[in-house]
Amino acid sequence: METIRATTVLAVRRAGVTAMGGDGQVTLQDMVIKRGAEKLRSLGEGKVLAGFAGGVADAITLFERFEKQLSRFPGSLKRAAVELAKEWRQDKVLRRLEAMLLVADSQTILLISGSGEVIEPDEPVMAIGSGAGYALAAARALLENTELSAEEIVRRAMKLTAELCVYTNDALTLKTIR
Repeated sequence: METIRATTVLAVRRAGVTAMGGDGQVTLQDMVIKRGAEKLRSLGEGKVLAGFAGGVADAITLFERFEKQLSRFPGSLKRAAVELAKEWRQDKVLRRLEAMLLVADSQTILLISGSGEVIEPDEPVMAIGSGAGYALAAARALLENTELSAEEIVRRAMKLTAELCVYTNDALTLKTIR
């Protein structure tokens, strides 16, 4: 099976605004096969942002399952995330899905994985995917040392990530919620 590498997704919350950005690159071995992939969605009637890293079909399945959980637990991102993680971990078919989700509302940022983790970062910033380390480091530095908006932090951090990570490009999709 060939390895598809793709994605950096970054979420930052500052001054009542949550911004999430994702690059557009999909790489198959040593070749870029897509430059403008869409890796972000607005869910929960536009109150939740979600991004994925991993297999696209797997991520779409998880987005659909997560949206059902958001409907079951309106206004409770954490509860919906925990319920998705439980379902993901316990279901024999879902357990095989290879993706990771980054979800956020106006108050919370969460990483959800198939191994049952629901992680809320200590700081209002989180990243997933191939370039996560670069994006997270850049965003943390910008949060600590500037007064830039959440949107501008995501733009600048993702630009730096694209310059460093061969699996991340500068075709940025940016979404915000207030």
